[in-house]
Parts: sequence; structure tokens; C-alpha cells
Amino acid sequence: MRLVVARCQVDYAGRLTAHLPMATRVIMLKSDGSVLVHSDGGSYKPLNWMSPPCTVREGLTEDGAVEWTVTSRSTAKGPEDTLRILVEEILHDSSHDLGIDPGLRKDGVEKHLQELLAEHPATLADGLTLVRREFPTAIGPVDLMCRDGEGRSVAVEIKRRGEIDGVEQLTRYLELLNRDPLLAPVRGIFAAQEIKPQARVLATDRGISCALVDYDALRGMDDAEARLF
Repeated sequence: MRLVVARCQVDYAGRLTAHLPMATRVIMLKSDGSVLVHSDGGSYKPLNWMSPPCTVREGLTEDGAVEWTVTSRSTAKGPEDTLRILVEEILHDSSHDLGIDPGLRKDGVEKHLQELLAEHPATLADGLTLVRREFPTAIGPVDLMCRDGEGRSVAVEIKRRGEIDGVEQLTRYLELLNRDPLLAPVRGIFAAQEIKPQARVLATDRGISCALVDYDALRGMDDAEARLF
């Protein structure tokens, strides 16, 4: 990645036109071919940018000023886009090899919730014990297969945000599981950190229990008994 801090003017031409007057900005020229122009405000969003694939040509104007011309490929949707960056003064210019990024690992996604609930199934319902994670079926794995205090099978579907499609998914699992005489009767629990009202109504109508998951409490970071309020 090349990182440049410079006083520059930026002009875009393509599906529309845009102009950024001369000011000090940060210009990022990334190895994937993208170019981004940032100011010191506006949070993470660049003022202007070009997405790859595009080409960058560096040259000089008649006045001897540095000018970068960034051009995208024309597509069926329209002509090529052009970003011209006229540089008045470069305050910083450095290049860095960032290597291969391992990717973003989100804390609290469904897989992690599943791992935590597999360790603490009784937080979903009293007496619940784990039989197996990723219980296989012909239409996909059930997140958790459990047994309640009376030995009956319980299928648990886990979502970070519980919506109607999650209830529909659990419904399909239950229909299939209840055909197995070794498992039937199987009831369902729909577990999520947040459950939409429409999803809760649909789950209740289909005899499926809903369970809100307190992620911090599962991780042992938030003790409800120690709260003042």
C-alpha cells in the first residue's frame, strides 16, 4: 500500500462529475488497484474513490505539478470513470507491504454463540443437556440437539438476530426430525441475542419456544447478580 498525505485537488468524471478543491488529504493507493481519498473527518468513508480493476498513471502537468490519473474499465453500464488528482505539495509518501490479511473474525457470531450454548445448554431451558452439536439431517445440520429434564428431544436453532427465516428453518428441521420414531416427539427452541416481534409471533404459533441469549453472561463477563440495576 502507498500512503500519501498531500495538498491536492480531485476531479471525478463518469456517470456524474464531482470536484474537491485544493486541500490537505490522505490518498491511499492499495495493491488491489483501488484508490481512496480521505479527509480528516467524515468517519471511515472516503471523499472519493475508485474501485478495482483500474489503472493509475502518474505524470506532470504543463506547470510541472504531479498529477495522477486513475481510470476504470468501461462496462456495459456506461463509459470509463476517471479520477484526476492534482498534487500541489506532498507532505508524506510511504509504501508498506501489509502481507496477506487473515480476514475479520467477528465476536459473537452464530458459531461462537453455538459453542457457548453447547457448554451451557441449561441457560436455554431448565434441565436441558447437550446430545450433539451440528446434528445431521437430510436438509442440513441442526445447531444443537438436546434432551430436556424428562428425556425428550429438543432441537435448538441459534441466530445472532432472530428473524422469520430462522423460524422457518427450524420448522423444517422439526418436521423432518419428528418423522424419526427414535427422536419423536421433538420440540424446538429458537435462540438469539435479539428476536424480532414477527419471528416471536410465528414461533409461538408453531409451538416453538423462544430464548434470548445474553452473550456477555455466557462469556462470564457480565454477572447479572452483581448488578445494582
